[in-house]
Order: sequence, then C-alpha cells, then structure tokens
Amino acid sequence: MDVSLAGRTAVITGGSKGIGLAIATRFAASGADVAIVARGREALDDAVKTVGVNGRRVVGVQGDVALAADVKRAYDEIMKALGKIDIVVNNAGTSATGPFEKLTDEFLQHDLDQKLFAAIRLTRLVWPQMKERRWGRIHQCAQHRRQGAARRQRADFDHPRSRHGADQGALARRRAA
Repeated sequence: MDVSLAGRTAVITGGSKGIGLAIATRFAASGADVAIVARGREALDDAVKTVGVNGRRVVGVQGDVALAADVKRAYDEIMKALGKIDIVVNNAGTSATGPFEKLTDEFLQHDLDQKLFAAIRLTRLVWPQMKERRWGRIHQCAQHRRQGAARRQRADFDHPRSRHGADQGALARRRAA
C-alpha cells in the first residue's frame, strides 16, 4: 500500500539507526520532509545522507532528548529549517533488562527522561500547531527486547473512531494483552 506524505513534515527521535532510520527513510520515500534527532553526530550525518537520497528535505539535529533543553533546541532548529511539524515519532531510547531489584533510581530516572518525558516535552511543543491545523500524528515507539519487536502507541487528532481520537478497539486489545 502506498501512503502519500507529500506536504507533511515528520520528526523522528532516535532516527540515526535501526528502527528510527527505517522510519525516517520510509517517510521520506512517501514524500515527507524529515527531521532526525539523535545524540551521535557521525551516525546522524550518515542517516541524513541515507534518508536524503529520496529527494526530500532532511535535517539532522544533534541532541539528547532526555534533556529538556535539548528537546527545546531541537524543536527550534526543526521549525527554523522546515517551518512546521505534522508527525512526531518518539523512538529514542534503548531497552535494558535485568532483575527489578538491581534497577537503580538513576537508571529508572534516565529511562523515564529518555522515553516518557522526552515524548511529553516534544508533544507539548508541537501540539498547538497540530491542533490549529486539526491534523497531526504522535507515535511512541517503545523497544521491548524480550518480545523482539517495537510496540507502537499513537494519538491521532482526526481519528474517526472516538471523540478523543483513540482507537477504542486497539485500546481494549492492548489492555487484554
């Protein structure tokens, strides 16, 4: 199935490698302009070159989304370069496993900052423009090593299935799983 994202701008955090890079590449191939946010400059530059072969505008922004200041700076750079944000894919983070009793407060705080608070901070910044245009997509990818795949959660503004934009069937299936 071909999906056209012509005229859309997508931001992918953790987009320099793996699933994030694949998402960025696919979005560009579907016609979207793409901003990739990642910590490592070399991998980020390589990703921009890879995604850019599709003829779309591609911006690489170096930053650690676990840090509020980096999220704000990345947002400002993306807005300056691309003018708007229609789609956000929060993909930053890794998944470490271990016995619960060995997970330190520092580890848990970093995990929350990198995955949860990064998504919240970026969403707060893009939400007003999406709401104004009455269109936008925010996806949260969470890596689950034990399951061997990324699980995706989403909030869609114009989703027809409920007045709040949530797919009630998907929510029920998630709760049952």
